[in-house]
Amino acid sequence: MRRSLIADSVLLGVVGALSAQAFIWLLRWAQRLFLGLLAGYTPPGNPGEGGPVDQVIGPHGLWLIPLIATLGGLISGALVYVFAPEAEGDGTDGVIHAFHQAGGFIRGRIAPLKTVASAITIGSGGAAGREGPTSLISAAVGSLYGTLLHRSEKERRLLTVVGMAAGLSAIFRSPIGTAIFAIEVLYSEMEFDAPALLHTMLAAVTAYAVNGLFVGWDPLFHVPADIVAPGLLQNGWYVVLGAVAGVVATLLPLVFYSLRDAFRALPIPRVLKPALGGLLVGVIALALPQVLAGGYGWIQKAIDGQLATSVLIALVFAKILALSLTVSSGGSGGIFAPTFFVGAMLGGSLASLLHLPAAPFVVVGMAAVFGGAGRVPIATLLMVTEMTGGYQLLVPAALSVMISYLVQTRLSALVKHRTLYEAQVPRPIDSPAHYEEHLQAALAYLGQHPLVQAGRTGHFDLLRLLESAIPVDLPDGARMTLETLGPGDPLCGRPITPACVAEGRDEAELVAVLRGGELLLPQGGGKLREGDKLFIITVPGSPEATARSLEPSPAERPGEGS
Repeated sequence: MRRSLIADSVLLGVVGALSAQAFIWLLRWAQRLFLGLLAGYTPPGNPGEGGPVDQVIGPHGLWLIPLIATLGGLISGALVYVFAPEAEGDGTDGVIHAFHQAGGFIRGRIAPLKTVASAITIGSGGAAGREGPTSLISAAVGSLYGTLLHRSEKERRLLTVVGMAAGLSAIFRSPIGTAIFAIEVLYSEMEFDAPALLHTMLAAVTAYAVNGLFVGWDPLFHVPADIVAPGLLQNGWYVVLGAVAGVVATLLPLVFYSLRDAFRALPIPRVLKPALGGLLVGVIALALPQVLAGGYGWIQKAIDGQLATSVLIALVFAKILALSLTVSSGGSGGIFAPTFFVGAMLGGSLASLLHLPAAPFVVVGMAAVFGGAGRVPIATLLMVTEMTGGYQLLVPAALSVMISYLVQTRLSALVKHRTLYEAQVPRPIDSPAHYEEHLQAALAYLGQHPLVQAGRTGHFDLLRLLESAIPVDLPDGARMTLETLGPGDPLCGRPITPACVAEGRDEAELVAVLRGGELLLPQGGGKLREGDKLFIITVPGSPEATARSLEPSPAERPGEGS
């Protein structure tokens, strides 16, 4: 393990905490301007962060909120779609995509643009959270840091995940849970990127400590000190909560991405779509202003048992719709806080119907819904208990979260959109991020182990075999070949993508580039150069389609050349 990576993790922990504080400051300023000054409305604040205990409605009532939410969506949409379209939507999904598909590369302009666009979206009432943007901002800093220091693609991916863990730790005040979240959220099945855990833990703990210098180290939410762990029979209600949460966790991604597809199909300029989403959220807020922004103050009120049963039930579905309208339309914001909000209202609804104390069910409901919808049960269990200090609820929370996860994975298999994070892959073996490791392991194995072939045993060197222009047969008629780019080759200068070698071939795909002893992947960016050796898989078609010079040069043929 490189010592520099240890230092990098600590440094990114400090940067993550400072980035989170800068974003929170900008978000508060935007909320005062848009909701407070222009709309005359102030939502209740979270006691752990200050702010008013109750909502404040100005002399104009709520009637200006639709207009202000529309304005915020319009400004945010203009910023995002003009300068960096990849900054739209939830930030965490963008980090996952960068890890798997882009070699950990995130454009440098993303961090400042995401900061401003998300602050405007949420500050004007958009039903989105601050955690997703913070994760992308901190991850973008990690990516930029790795790029400027010319780190390898593997290390840049690691720094991106480390940055995400640091930002989330500062926002949630949850060092252990967010460190695990950063390595669990990458996959939709029960998998972890375990080698990164030491670094995400260092960054998350550092960020938590630095962030505490600004806001203290109390949990984000306050729960009653007299909460006790439920008995054996009482745990039955948490089984019910887990099952219902699994159904809601299946519904949430389905609504979210179905509306995303519907907005994409609308025949209007995409810069206007976040404004339309903001308008519709504003209309919902006329009846239920609780759906605006992240809703931390309302979560605290649910913990304190201050919301009516009918309001709690209505908010479960209203928040899902408002979140989807805000983020799926192209608005910039996170899905963490709104999903926790949905779980909190669901847990509060069940507690109210059963005439039981609200706080335990609200806390467990938050974990159960997000753990299932995001496919991150272990991390969410720890995050929610750290955010609330409700460690007495670990057992019932674990019960509900696991049941929710099992129900969600079974039900979502029947629908198109299965998880809140579309960029997730099932397992590490399905990730291009680990493709290089698997390919290198396969080449090393074939080069170091004897292979029984046609009744004889001999040493098999795949690289030398391909360099001799002898193709390797693969299943279904496919072949792997190796090409070396010579001077003036038309492929020189083309971006390194899987399809860059397809011209003149039937179903040809570039799988790797060997350059100076370093293996490059087609997802990592860059351009082809003279002297590059290309590993290509082709499915033979007509003779004309495969006629490009794959044969050895005259100098390489026996008996030819000087």
